[in-house]
Amino acid sequence: VIYPPHSKLTDKEKTNICYLSFPDSNSGCLGDTQFCFRFRRSPGRKVSLRCFLDQLDRDLPVYLKKDSAYYYGYVYFRQVRDKSLKRGYFQKSLVLISKLPYVHLFRTMLKQIAPEYFEKSEAFLEAVCSDVDRWPPPVPGKVLQLPIMGVIMKLRIPTYRDKPGTTPIVQNMHQADAQISMALPTVHEVDLFRCFCPVFFHIQMLWELVLLGEPLVVMAPSPAESSETVLALVSCISPLKYCSDFRPYFTIHDSEFKEYTTRTQAPPSVILGVTNPFFAKTLQHWPHIIRIGDIKLPGEVPKQVKVKKLKNLKTLDSKPGVYTSYKPYLNKDEEIVKQLQKGVQQKRPTEAQSVILRRYFLELTESFIIPLERYVASLMPLQKCISPWKSPPQLRQFSQDDFMKTLEKAGPQLTSGLKGDWIGLYRHFLKSPNFDGWFRSRQKEMTQKLEALHLEALCNENLVFWSQKHTEVETVDLVLKLKNKLLQADREHLPVKTDTLKKLQTHINDIILALPDDLQDILLKTGT
Repeated sequence: VIYPPHSKLTDKEKTNICYLSFPDSNSGCLGDTQFCFRFRRSPGRKVSLRCFLDQLDRDLPVYLKKDSAYYYGYVYFRQVRDKSLKRGYFQKSLVLISKLPYVHLFRTMLKQIAPEYFEKSEAFLEAVCSDVDRWPPPVPGKVLQLPIMGVIMKLRIPTYRDKPGTTPIVQNMHQADAQISMALPTVHEVDLFRCFCPVFFHIQMLWELVLLGEPLVVMAPSPAESSETVLALVSCISPLKYCSDFRPYFTIHDSEFKEYTTRTQAPPSVILGVTNPFFAKTLQHWPHIIRIGDIKLPGEVPKQVKVKKLKNLKTLDSKPGVYTSYKPYLNKDEEIVKQLQKGVQQKRPTEAQSVILRRYFLELTESFIIPLERYVASLMPLQKCISPWKSPPQLRQFSQDDFMKTLEKAGPQLTSGLKGDWIGLYRHFLKSPNFDGWFRSRQKEMTQKLEALHLEALCNENLVFWSQKHTEVETVDLVLKLKNKLLQADREHLPVKTDTLKKLQTHINDIILALPDDLQDILLKTGT
């Protein structure tokens, strides 16, 4: 069943969704299980709502921007014994498909609706859809109230202006009416500490592997554990965006199975979450494998665990741990391990442990990225180089050697006490998809800034006076160029003040009005 009924999915998408919506038979998930998956959209599909969501996308932090090539599937699966059924079990999944990576929001929503849906069937979904139709647009930075079957979820989607690592609290206001409301502390975060608990001693090495876009497999007993762990890994380099593909739950039926498990080429830069024992064999040539047992919160901290050799990983029932021959570039930070161990001994709540861990990852990532930010900012031409009568100047080229030279005086040592081979880590990072994605988005921002400064420089000129001293042909050429500038500012959402655009429009109108009537008619008619 698909709701709303007019939703279009290709056959390939339907097949992928069907296989990904159920745990592998060996997982033996009795009762209710929630997990999430991510799959490729079929190419050539029309995208609806593009302009509307793009506008909202601009205000999101980079790691929450939607990737139009992928969908997320959020699953609530129920398996209970039922003698009246032929198979002896009731097995059903309710799946919510979205382009938005708001794991916690959709998980909470499914928790509200799935149990009732299993008892009331299809008519209930219609009621759910009519609730969702009343939701306001997902505007970042606003406190949103989303009604869902008698409950109001209150939440705030982060914006790129939020200080990284802070989460403005959504207060649970007293409802005057009878509706129950629940405030969501986050829309997208997973319980970091719970996910990293089984591989507690290797968090810093895992951070390096994710940062460098290395191929990683998470082998877990169920999709709930595999999907949470993959999402935790992807989020550990925030506020950097993880730019490669990642699959919180991946099965042998996946349309990319052959592409990702082939031995004819090196494993791709992806993070896969798997539960099928078959993968222990198919993926044993992968360089980094994380084996996770059942995620239980420890009464005591796991004993110090060595990184295991890959050749020891033969089956899926190999012991939990990290199997790799990777040598980390940075020395181990003993401080964070002690801090979290102390938290376990003092029975500190897992939410508090997650906050400590998240702050640790954030500070590590920021120490790493600040020198790059500083160097890239220096590639921007000076404002005095911007002339209204010339094209905007180009950004200077990124030079790896020049960047490395800046590290001696302005490297990560300014903000991080960690010793180790930072230079080696940077060299490796500069070859990774994460650097490529980060640098491209910086380049785009800076080029747009130059275009905006160029527009402002044009606005501050007396363009009418200029046109009086030039031929009609040159003036018409200027008018067309200025009109194109306005269109570009609108199309690319350039960071220009509205006043500047109005001023430029006034300039255009004034120049046109100073021209002969026949030219005026033509120029006023041409929108572009």
